[in-house]
Amino acid sequence: MYTEEIAPLSEYETEREKPMPSKHHAFIQSRLLSQFDRGYSDRYTVLTELSLDLPIRDRVPDLSVYPYTEFMGEEEIKMTDLPICIIEILSPTQNHIDLLIKRREYFDAGVKSYWLVFPDPKSVYVYSNPDEFEVFSYREVLNDPILGIELPLAEIFK
Repeated sequence: MYTEEIAPLSEYETEREKPMPSKHHAFIQSRLLSQFDRGYSDRYTVLTELSLDLPIRDRVPDLSVYPYTEFMGEEEIKMTDLPICIIEILSPTQNHIDLLIKRREYFDAGVKSYWLVFPDPKSVYVYSNPDEFEVFSYREVLNDPILGIELPLAEIFK
């Protein structure tokens, strides 16, 4: 009888309650950050792997989009101010259902926009509330009316 052994979670996965990012995950994350920096740095500050203090539990999304802020003030380990938008990128070992559960937690906490990025098939689901979304493929320009931005996905997935 064949039994598959499940590898123990790494310290990273245990601490963040999310899988270890992959090459594609890191590539897309850096490209998204770059696109925000290039086109919207005067309107938004995008932070990576930021610990958020949510009512149900702490979460560490891939990207957190805040209204523009300067690097000032006191240090915070867990942010209590929530971002306007959260962007999650599916990792190869991750179940997308986990991200859909997180989506509801984020909206319940007050987040206004949630992006779920699928590296393969190169698409992004943009949620304006927990139950309404629009899907954009890598050939399209992503439009987020909550943020008032447009991003050419060909620049993200190339």
